Amino acid sequence: MCSLVVILLLSISTSVAHGAGAGRQPKSFCSGLKVAPSAEGTWVPLHRPFGPCSPSAGRVPVPSLLEMLRWDQVRTEYVRRKASGGAEDVLNPAKPHVEMYQTDFSLRSPFEVGSGSGSSARIDADGDPTVASQQTMAIDTTVDVPWIQCAPCPIPQCYPQRDPLFDPSTSSTAAAVRCSSPACRSLGPYGNGCSNTSANAECRYLIEYSDDRATAGTYMTDTLTISGSTTIRNFRFGCSHAVRGKFSDLTAGTMSLGGGAQSLLAQTARSLGNAFSYCVPPASASGFLSIGGPVTTNSTTVFATTPLVRSAINPSLYLVRLQGIVVAGRRLRIQPVVFSAGAVMDSSAVITQLPPTAYRALRRAFRSAMRAYPRSGATGTLDTCYDFLGLTNVRVPAVSLVFGGGAVVVLDPPAVMLGGCLAFTATSSDLALGFIGNVQQQTHEVLYDVAAGGVGFRRGGC
Repeated sequence: MCSLVVILLLSISTSVAHGAGAGRQPKSFCSGLKVAPSAEGTWVPLHRPFGPCSPSAGRVPVPSLLEMLRWDQVRTEYVRRKASGGAEDVLNPAKPHVEMYQTDFSLRSPFEVGSGSGSSARIDADGDPTVASQQTMAIDTTVDVPWIQCAPCPIPQCYPQRDPLFDPSTSSTAAAVRCSSPACRSLGPYGNGCSNTSANAECRYLIEYSDDRATAGTYMTDTLTISGSTTIRNFRFGCSHAVRGKFSDLTAGTMSLGGGAQSLLAQTARSLGNAFSYCVPPASASGFLSIGGPVTTNSTTVFATTPLVRSAINPSLYLVRLQGIVVAGRRLRIQPVVFSAGAVMDSSAVITQLPPTAYRALRRAFRSAMRAYPRSGATGTLDTCYDFLGLTNVRVPAVSLVFGGGAVVVLDPPAVMLGGCLAFTATSSDLALGFIGNVQQQTHEVLYDVAAGGVGFRRGGC
């Protein structure tokens, strides 16, 4: 039997300044999973590719903080445009674009897709096949259609990836979705016509990204296996045979968890439950992704919950509303109306983006609390940075985010500072949609309970 092991990824940076020993490098050993998830749950471990828990640790160069911030800014601007109905056609070569690699500091977890005989093959940079079995995918909570690169996928029509290409011909359960089927029609804006004009024509898909990247291919079904025992038959995903733009060779595609009908969540809602959770781990540990609900159903598990808001223009997005910020035990004087535009809960956004009025209040309070430390120049969009050279201990003021419904999320020091800088930035105006970045989500189990209409936070989840 041949199966394709898929690794899911969640963007996260490792350049976090800790409250104690802010200038140190992350620990060089892997401390593993902090919690023991319920044995009944459908969950898989998550870890960082550049951290000590990752099989690829030390084998690839870590992109710079500045490069990551540039990618984050371009990506979130595109999501914001989609939320307002103003997304552009990124395939139009006449339009200016920012070109960069998708270096998104991601978390990983094993999945399996397919069954049958044979083996999948890796296509290396020279175009030569080598037998392998693992894939790597990015987790994204703002898009709907899962996709992976599939053989045949010659270079440069496709991009070289370190993990093996999935070959549908080796899976006895793989099948192309027919163009006349409801599943193909449900693709909506992701649909890309039919393979031909016959009655048995195959469904085509097209997914566009913010920085002139795109993927296109056949819409397929196959068996998805989660945590070794839970199988999802006829799982629908894009089988990519061509890309445009630059993709990281560490990723083979995207496992999408958005709110649309094509996502992993929608396809497992009936069998597992209309919810999922994840925990972004600290640099030297592993986290988890749980499908169907929280990672544990222990009666002592308590989530701070805020209402989930859905976008009428783009139902793929999960929105929440901030109501306030607390710094060093004091709630800042920010009127709740300042946060009325809402914020996207986003697994891939790196930095939390606040309305300018709220950000200025946070920055002022943070700088006051950090006045004992020398300032340094800005790093990209981060304008409140410090020089901790020679220091062994740094006292970072406590920061908490207050959400609608009274949910208070207390941030650990690594969720407050990134690369020696305050890990927040401002949107273009108080009316612009904000983002809750994964730097701030660190060590919290974040529960997207779509069935109940809420987003929950549990501190110390990983």
